[in-house]
Amino acid sequence: MTRRRTFTAQFKAQVVLDILSGQKSAADICRDHQLKPQVVAGWKTAFVNHAAQVFAQAETRSQEQQRIAELERLVGRQALELEILKKATASLR
Repeated sequence: MTRRRTFTAQFKAQVVLDILSGQKSAADICRDHQLKPQVVAGWKTAFVNHAAQVFAQAETRSQEQQRIAELERLVGRQALELEILKKATASLR
């Protein structure tokens, strides 16, 4: 029984980028790596279909970082207020 080969995401991306950049033709890449054209075509389709998600993730991270910064400022302000209240209650005693 033959076993299926598995390829890393990095390898798949490099193959697709080679095709899209025009460095090599799809036929040359298939021949060099002993891949079926259908497999490479599937990788290319998936790559192109999910390209927009790369930019969406960057935008989501940016929003998350803004939220984290906002929460850190809030915690800092509350810590300062707590320190002031502790000093005020200590001086009243």
